[in-house]
Amino acid sequence: MPLDEIEIREMAIDDLADVFNLGERLFKAGLWPALYRTWDEYEVVNFFASDTETCLVARLDNKLVGFALGSFIEKRRSAWRYGYIVWLGVDPDIKRSGIGSELFSAMKEKFIELGARMIFIDTDARNDAAINFFKKLGFDHENKHIYMSLNLTHHPEYKQHRKSSKKWRIKPEAQPPSPELKQHRKSSSKDQTDV
Repeated sequence: MPLDEIEIREMAIDDLADVFNLGERLFKAGLWPALYRTWDEYEVVNFFASDTETCLVARLDNKLVGFALGSFIEKRRSAWRYGYIVWLGVDPDIKRSGIGSELFSAMKEKFIELGARMIFIDTDARNDAAINFFKKLGFDHENKHIYMSLNLTHHPEYKQHRKSSKKWRIKPEAQPPSPELKQHRKSSSKDQTDV
């Protein structure tokens, strides 16, 4: 696939659903639980609302084939400004086609325009494909980051809380019907008996 046919541009509001859906295909709980826990529709909308100029999409024949979502960070009382690429994804059907590199290049140019002195990325420590991809782009100084979790669903206090909160929850079907619903039920039962 010739890369000159790929359009890379800032994300527009019409791209939000496509970006979210591609992310859903890429960031799966079974593969990348640390990534999956933060990927949702609000993540995409929040980046679009707050960091529009560092949210890029790649389109081929009007189809979304990749995206990069990042942030430009300025620290108070510091000359250092950072670019942070938080999400980078390419359609798995055409991965290894150069789209990820093109998205990164466009993002790097954007960060340079904004005055960034450094770009940060992070990924799951077991994501060898992403680590190798970023190393080829010149990233180094790999730091280990530990992500830990504690599943509370088996904890006795969690079970007790769930049990007690169910007692007080009002189910929609248990709520008294509105006057409109009562009238509707009355008229529909009358209609049925008139037949």
